Amino acid sequence: MRVIMLLVLFCLGLFAVDINKATTEELKELKGIGAKKAEMIVKYRSEHKCFKNKEELLNVKGIGQGFLQKNEGQLTFSACK
Repeated sequence: MRVIMLLVLFCLGLFAVDINKATTEELKELKGIGAKKAEMIVKYRSEHKCFKNKEELLNVKGIGQGFLQKNEGQLTFSACK
């Protein structure tokens, strides 16, 4: 059973999107993100260096709690430089 759980967690990590590194095309793979919102995320990221946590995504127009809930477990945030 542990092996199966580890395998599932590993696979989920493979499909995670790093918000601080993702291209607009990669961002569009997330639920509820089209070209416009993907561009807004990249623009916000370039203006603020990076996203420190998922709650900071709420500062992007059009991103709400629903987006965070739909994509829970698929979002990662690499360290800010």
